[in-house]
Amino acid sequence: MATLGNPQKTIEIIQKYEFAFQKKFGQNFLIDTHVLEKIIAAAGVTEDDCVLEIGPGIGTMTQYLAEHARSVVAVEIDKNLIPILQETLKEYENITVINDDILKVDINKLTEEYNGGRPIKVVANLPYYITTPIIMGLFEGGVPIDNITVMVQKEVAERMQVGPGSKDYGALSLAVQYYADAYIVANVPPNCFIPRPGVGSAVIRLTRHKEPPVEVEDPKLMFKLIRASFNQRRKTLQNGLNNSPELPFAKDEIADAIKSLGVTPQIRGEALTLKQFADLSNYFTRNRG
Repeated sequence: MATLGNPQKTIEIIQKYEFAFQKKFGQNFLIDTHVLEKIIAAAGVTEDDCVLEIGPGIGTMTQYLAEHARSVVAVEIDKNLIPILQETLKEYENITVINDDILKVDINKLTEEYNGGRPIKVVANLPYYITTPIIMGLFEGGVPIDNITVMVQKEVAERMQVGPGSKDYGALSLAVQYYADAYIVANVPPNCFIPRPGVGSAVIRLTRHKEPPVEVEDPKLMFKLIRASFNQRRKTLQNGLNNSPELPFAKDEIADAIKSLGVTPQIRGEALTLKQFADLSNYFTRNRG
């Protein structure tokens, strides 16, 4: 029976082990059972699923996942939490805890070992500072994923959903939308955590597209163009691409490519849709010497 959603139980465990929160790991433990249930429901976890949990903390969400999934693989970077997890998860036989940095773990290999290479579901209460590299690592690494349901900073969740013209629109928005359908499940106030974070959070579900929503011949080039366009937001698209050390194109090539979109040369990258970035990338791919 999952018990750690109860704030008193969480405090009891923390005090028993004299656990000290480490700012470098962005540790904020969830203490709201309603939010925990929303995460499980949003991820659609069933007894057929293998779930990868990133950053289990003291095992609060891990307990809930174990009661719904066939198996749970929890990757925790903080070695000080391992003895706590051994206690809080001792009743569950379907959990494997790995003490490692998720950014250094071969998740494809892990998926093969624990789920025969079939798609997994990823659930996490992510440290804010590492949200983007984790999510992009999962998508760009070609990991077989059904969906990713994560707790992130509210502002980051909103950034994943927005379209052109918004001040929040950027490289992360386009990358997430290329790989997945993003849906904000719930907003979560600071009082749902110990310790309380200084900002609001949100649960967002990213359901992987079966096929990308745009046709692009060289996705890596498209993302180089996207990064170059947003590195200096106040510059025009033309200047952003001209100034990028990642791109090998001459000024006149860049000008012709932008012209092929049927837009003004003064347009900024933040005004382009994912489809337009795909078209821009395809233009360069098709017109290389």
